[in-house]
Amino acid sequence: MRRALDTMRRVALDIVYPPHCLACGCATEASNGLCGACWRGIQFIERPFCDRLGTPFHHDLGDGLLSPEAIAHPPVFRRARAVALYDDGPARRLVHRLKYGDRVEVAGLLGRWLARAASDLLGEAPVIVPMPLHRERLWRRQFNQAALLADELAQVSGLTSDAFLLDRVKSTTPQVGLSRAQRAANVQGAFKVPPSADLRGRTVLLVDDVLTTGATANAASRALLRGGAKGVDLAVFARVAGTGEIAI
Repeated sequence: MRRALDTMRRVALDIVYPPHCLACGCATEASNGLCGACWRGIQFIERPFCDRLGTPFHHDLGDGLLSPEAIAHPPVFRRARAVALYDDGPARRLVHRLKYGDRVEVAGLLGRWLARAASDLLGEAPVIVPMPLHRERLWRRQFNQAALLADELAQVSGLTSDAFLLDRVKSTTPQVGLSRAQRAANVQGAFKVPPSADLRGRTVLLVDDVLTTGATANAASRALLRGGAKGVDLAVFARVAGTGEIAI
């Protein structure tokens, strides 16, 4: 009976709100998915990739290899995993629809993809922590896109998502257009683990929407480690290509 009611509810919603592609908005056969063109346009990240940064390699030279970027700029976090490359195609449009278009339903699809991309990070049963927004930005946006992704990932994986284990205590300027050094300076001291949070001996899976140079993720990871976390891994929907094409 419950399945029949759910089916009737979905049919009714499809009549009122016809199914459409979450990336481009064109008509589709099913809700909460992508059209064929947008699906083919996403550059999903599959192995082989850098074990630390998750940037893809052109050739498979074995497990555990690191990219020049990971060696030249070792991250504070242990490992990063991403669903897709961040480009000017459907991946960017999905992020922008979620982040700036108030299309919170996009988080469901991205969170399910994230569970698959970060599957090797879930073995330690980490606590999932979304990248926090400063209260002023959260007030303007009314939601945190990273928290939506973290909640979906927690639901799919059966783990716990806790948005109160990390605070953003410093309002920073947008990172777009800043150099690597400027980005790091911009977010220095921006995060803090609240006194009430107990991270002692716990592994944390930090979740965000996009990874660029890793300056924000490094600052947040550093705060989590200072707060007692045993280790920090990172899961994002999309990441820039970086310089991980050659393995070392």
